Amino acid sequence: MPFQTRRRVPFTPRQMFDLVADVEKYPQFLPLCEALTVKGREREGDKDVVVARMTVGYMAIHETFTSRVVLDVPKLRVLAAVVPGESGPFSQLDNRWVFLEAPGGCDVDFTINYALKSLALQMLVGGLFDRAFRRYAEAFEARAHAIYGAKS
Repeated sequence: MPFQTRRRVPFTPRQMFDLVADVEKYPQFLPLCEALTVKGREREGDKDVVVARMTVGYMAIHETFTSRVVLDVPKLRVLAAVVPGESGPFSQLDNRWVFLEAPGGCDVDFTINYALKSLALQMLVGGLFDRAFRRYAEAFEARAHAIYGAKS
């Protein structure tokens, strides 16, 4: 299930990159994110790689999955994918953040593509995940206003 959006925000590309790269803070503001634990960090060339376990939940449903997050500082991109072979609800989860200089701030490009392993889970929470993912870009913009103020 793909979703893509572009939002113009009154912050610098680096400020927005830093917010998305700060994965440990996600439970404080990201829809459905109940917990996040960093399992490891490493350097690959000019990129930082973070492996994290995130628990998402809504009411009685709680699912945990592991993702590999590539922080590409020189290109101001964040690429994340579910770790293959790990337990969790997703058979596929890929998302990409790109931050581009724009008049008055930056354009935030957010793309996510996911598929759930279980048809029953898809029927139960697929729409909920879809709505939450659609609100992710808004959640990061609201976080930027809270951290950086009304305008950078």
